[in-house]
Amino acid sequence: MNITLTSSLLNDLHCSQCGLSHNAFIRQTLSSCCQAPLLSQYDIGLGSVSKADLITRPKSLWRYEELLPVVHSENQITLGEGFTPLLTLSRLADAYGFNHLTLKDEGLNPTGSFKARGLCMAISKAKENGEHACIIPTAGNAGVAMAAYCARAGLEAVVVMPRHTPDAFKEECIGYNANLILVDGLINDCAAKVHELNQHGAYFDVSTLKEPYRLEGKKTMGYEIAEQLNWQLPDVIMYPTGGGTGLIGIWKAFHEMKTLGWLAKDQRFPRMVAVQAENCAPVVDTYLGKQINSKQYVGKPTLANGLAVPRPIGEPLMMSILRESGGTAIAVSEDDMLQGVSELCRYEGIFAAPEGGAIWAATKKLLHQGWLQPDEHIVLLNTGSGQKYLDNIKGKWQL
Repeated sequence: MNITLTSSLLNDLHCSQCGLSHNAFIRQTLSSCCQAPLLSQYDIGLGSVSKADLITRPKSLWRYEELLPVVHSENQITLGEGFTPLLTLSRLADAYGFNHLTLKDEGLNPTGSFKARGLCMAISKAKENGEHACIIPTAGNAGVAMAAYCARAGLEAVVVMPRHTPDAFKEECIGYNANLILVDGLINDCAAKVHELNQHGAYFDVSTLKEPYRLEGKKTMGYEIAEQLNWQLPDVIMYPTGGGTGLIGIWKAFHEMKTLGWLAKDQRFPRMVAVQAENCAPVVDTYLGKQINSKQYVGKPTLANGLAVPRPIGEPLMMSILRESGGTAIAVSEDDMLQGVSELCRYEGIFAAPEGGAIWAATKKLLHQGWLQPDEHIVLLNTGSGQKYLDNIKGKWQL
């Protein structure tokens, strides 16, 4: 068999807590030194990859292959993910007094959410490392994405999901031939079940930030935002935050682009805003000083299933990014996120997931508080399609 190398510049992994280097070419989970997330390092410097190289490449996240971890091209497991549109929200902007409001619609990814980005990368790397079976605790979308990419790669998939998750997510996992296991509780309870099932390491655990490569898929949102805005970054990015992989990944992408020389030397990075549901807002409570950290936080279910992550392992990284960027964290009510979904539908024709509705609700709230200014360029991240959440929102529309 002919093996074709990609242009990946992957060098090693380093511990996000102490910086110790780890081998990037064997199975890795959390760092062996600190039990913290591992971050991919690339052998990049000014001019090592050119923006001009992108011009003729396919409109997918794999256009950034030098900055992604898959070394052999036959291991790029793809369903056409990435390069989602950046849409101008002119009617909502006019209605609420914004000058420059845009939305990146991740609901147009394969499997209907941004989880396709992270899971295509995790499963591609799992295949490259010789894994045969993967397991994941999920609030919904990540399990669906893992099941789809495992099917594409010919790997066994085990998905552990809260019992109250809308049926659309469950049925899709079954359709992809995943072994679906339902658990009473939230994603932390699913994680405990995964730990029980995987005591002997038979499965590769692709839990959020417990392997290094979902982050690398998610960071491509940052590359795309910059490229779609002609390498000028927005003032603010509003991000729906559960496990926080995308928030961390986007910030990582900005730093990589600065190193590559793809951004102007005086380019300021956006203020990053973590948006959560009032029913499950551990990052907000930690950011506001209501708790030291979220290790004992107890959350409740929310219409935005992806926000129901009560004890995110990436919290220290998120806190650092929010403070470094001059950002903030904010929670919205279930009623406000429903109104957000309704307004995105009625004004802009975008059927966003409740997570997207939460983002729009938070944007209005921060404008009212004076934290956002009308003349700032604000990018909203809608992380998924509302189609899968019909069980959650049926009969609850705010018209």
